[in-house]
Amino acid sequence: MAIASLQGADYPEIREEIAKLCQAFPDPYWRALDREMGYPAEFVSALGSAGYLAALIPEEYGGSGLPLSAAAAILEEVQRAGCNGSACHAQMYIMGALLRHGSEEQKRQYLPRIASGDLRLQAFGVTEPTSGTDTGALKTVAVRQGDKYIVNGQKIWTSRAEYSDLMLLLARTTPREETARGIDGLSIFILDMNAARAAGGLTIRPIRTMMNHSTTEVFFDNVEIPAENLIGEEGKGFRYILSGMNAERILIAAECIGDAKWFIERSRAYASERQLFGRPIGQNQGVQFPIAKAYAQMRAAELMVHEAARLFEEGEQCGEQANIAKMLAADASWAAAEAAVQTHGGFGFAEEYDVERKFRETRLYQVAPISTNMILSYISEHVLGLPRSY
Repeated sequence: MAIASLQGADYPEIREEIAKLCQAFPDPYWRALDREMGYPAEFVSALGSAGYLAALIPEEYGGSGLPLSAAAAILEEVQRAGCNGSACHAQMYIMGALLRHGSEEQKRQYLPRIASGDLRLQAFGVTEPTSGTDTGALKTVAVRQGDKYIVNGQKIWTSRAEYSDLMLLLARTTPREETARGIDGLSIFILDMNAARAAGGLTIRPIRTMMNHSTTEVFFDNVEIPAENLIGEEGKGFRYILSGMNAERILIAAECIGDAKWFIERSRAYASERQLFGRPIGQNQGVQFPIAKAYAQMRAAELMVHEAARLFEEGEQCGEQANIAKMLAADASWAAAEAAVQTHGGFGFAEEYDVERKFRETRLYQVAPISTNMILSYISEHVLGLPRSY
């Protein structure tokens, strides 16, 4: 069935197809990868071959041309099935900068191959060791020399760099002292990572973390990027990056909803089956209530995710809703994870039950791609009009 035809009020057919696809990648598959910090190449290939990673790419460039809410349904169901969309979710939203701000030539050069799976655009080079969320403090520089830019610097927390063909790279093209604001003078480029590595200028070092996220630090040593790989206008990169953040927030929030549903279902099933003192532990309100509360939190967050996606698709301002959706959904998934560990007791820490794996994975979304505190700061200043904090 063509993915473009799988549309409806809440995309039930897309959800059903994703659930079927994920059945081929059960818990043991993810458990083994987590143990070895491996990359789920087979899973990514299956999603790509089925057209799901190209959901947001317009049909004229080989994609499915689906709305953001459909992409959210895809990622939610991936997480709900116990799989992990972090290995490929960036391919859905990183290309948005190229689609919105790239030239027609760039779109036709890259998007069809990204849609077909021939190219992986999954690496996003933004954060640096000394800047964190202070994007204006970026030190990676791209200096124009004739028909190319020479890049030097370092990025950190760059997930999937080892498995991506292309990187969307944010670098400084105007010295900080020559700009009015730190966020001025930044530009974005499409970097051919394979060519850069072959030339010896790009070094990628894995960073072991508490979850299997293929996280790395990347070093640029006189890396050459053709001038035609500059996206949009020089110096406007931060604005281009910012325009895609709402979509990212909404899609990550959808993943959190999927995680919450997975935890709640595992908790419900275990509480109904586990017998102690001659009866299911789920008969005890002390067991029931945390699961029920997590369910209520999930449902409330789910409504905000849907509202944010609706506004995004209608072209309305949705910064408030997208940020709140991400925060509430991350809180809901974490509450559901806590309930799952408590429900399972000691077995919640056993690898074979997968609760501890998903527990580690969903904890990330309190911090990334934006921390809860940053969202609260945004709400305080930009929604409530409170004085800016320093």
